[in-house]
Order: sequence, then structure tokens, then C-alpha cells
Amino acid sequence: MKHEQSWQPTTTHKTRVARAELLCQIRAFFQCRDVLEVETPVLSAGTVTDEHIDGFSTEFLYANTGRPVSLFLQTSPEYAMKRLLCAQSGAIYQIGKAFRHEGEGRWHNPEFTMLEWYRPGFDHFMLMKEVDALLHEVLGATTDSEMITYQNAFITHLGIDPLTSPTSSIHQKMLECGIDIDGMESLSRDSQLQLLFSYCIEPKIGLKAPCFVYDFPASQAALAKISSSDSRVAERFEVYFKGIELANGFNELSEPAEQRERFKQDNKKRALSGLPEKPIDEHFLQALESGLPECAGVALGIDRLLMLKVGASHIQDVINFPVSRA
Repeated sequence: MKHEQSWQPTTTHKTRVARAELLCQIRAFFQCRDVLEVETPVLSAGTVTDEHIDGFSTEFLYANTGRPVSLFLQTSPEYAMKRLLCAQSGAIYQIGKAFRHEGEGRWHNPEFTMLEWYRPGFDHFMLMKEVDALLHEVLGATTDSEMITYQNAFITHLGIDPLTSPTSSIHQKMLECGIDIDGMESLSRDSQLQLLFSYCIEPKIGLKAPCFVYDFPASQAALAKISSSDSRVAERFEVYFKGIELANGFNELSEPAEQRERFKQDNKKRALSGLPEKPIDEHFLQALESGLPECAGVALGIDRLLMLKVGASHIQDVINFPVSRA
């Protein structure tokens, strides 16, 4: 048998057609809802400070100064899109490339395609309904989606409360579930919860219909508002379907001082974990100071969505040239 050559794409022509059709469906979906398509830079002077996300960086040599400047490939277009929102863009969406410094695997490629959109006047519940409508339209699903809080997901599937159980109980549950990794005791509470969620809850939810998990712990708020009805949780949601994490959405934080403090805390966590600190995006914070409209936003992985649409079992089946062939 002739060996496949590395210059060849890992997709079939049928899948390439399916990608084009999916992008057309998405654009038609937003056009009907009067949501404007926009573009923002892939290279930025700032980047995310999240300890669990690492961006690629490069050096740009300005000809007039001779001094190299560090620029980062976007891990998401979020900050730039919020700058547009602050400039009164109204409802917007973007389909584009994002880059994250993580391993190639079944669900991951360091370069991937992301759909991100923002809805002024929406809260996270309204946005969940719109995400649900998009998924039903592009996947042809007919079964109603599921909704469950992060807290109830843990209580239902693991018998522990992620908001009130002592860290010792969470550690014990990890051992009961066979999650035993080096240095587990040094992991943060949130990291331990994330391992439990990934290994023990994700495989059990969204099997027949998309599952929306919402009200994440406030310590995992990222760029979401803290709930006004329960300060222990953030107005954040994630979407899971058939073993795939599809989307991450927020009722967006609009307070610049609070956002700056969160970025500082992120960098402190990075330092404690032995990771380099990341430059805070000052353009983004300046935009927040001018006023971000009350809005909700969500990022959704196009490649993973296409996997569901065509029944692919590996992300390389829907990306023409994954990083190993790039």
C-alpha cells in the first residue's frame, strides 16, 4: 500500500464543501438577526493573562527605531471586538483564526477557527437561547437542549458541591475517580474542579442534545460579571455536545478597575505556577473606561462544530493541514 504523503490535506473534498456550507449557514443566521460581521487584528501588543491559556508571540522590528517590539497572536478576538463595542458598533460577530500554545490532539490544533459574537442588551440567558438556535439550525437537531448549573452538575454526577465542599473532599473525590497525578496536592481548588469536570462530568452530559452549563464559580469568572443574586458564582456558561466542549460565554464585565484587578490576579497566579507574566492589554482597558455597553458574548469553535456536523472523530479530519503538516 502506498503511504500517504505529508503534503496532502487530511480532509476529504466532501468535508471541505461541508465547511464552506457551514460558514454560509452561520453568516445567513447572523444576517437575519442584523448582526454585523467585523474583522480585528490577529497580532496585538497585549494578550490574555489567564494561567491556563498561553499565546504565541513574535518580534516586530520597527524600521524607524530598530527596536524589536513583542506582539502576540490572538487567542481570541475578544478584546478587540469589545473595543468596537465601546465605539458603538452594535451587535457584531467575527469568524477568524485564533492561536493557542497547546498540544495537538483529538480536539485541539494550535491554530483553529473561532466564531465569536456580542449582543448589546442581552444577558447570558438570552445569549444561551441564541446559541441554542444556531446549533439547532446548523446541526439539524430537533431535541430540546439541556440546562444545568455548574453546582448541580457536580452534585448530580459526583455527589459533591463545588461551592461548599472542603478542598479535602474534592481531593478525595479525585482519588475515587482514579485521577492521580504528580503534584496533585499543589493544584489550586479550581484546577482540581476542572479535572473532575473534564474527566467525570463532560462525558456524561450533552449526549443526545447540547447541554448548557452555567453559573460557574466566581473564581472562574474570567471576563464575566459576578451574579447579583449569588456572589459565589459568575454569569458564565459553557456548551457541551457529544463529548465536545463547543462554546464559552459571558454576561460581560464592564467595570475597568475590576477588570484590571482580575488581570493582576491572573499574573500573580501565573507567577505562583512558575509561568511568565503577560502584558495587560491597555487599549482594551482604555476602551472599558470609555464605556462598554451592557452585553453578553460567546466564543464557539468552528472546527469542533464541523466535527459534529460531519460526524468526524478527530479535528484533523476537518482541518486541511493541521500543525503537523502546516
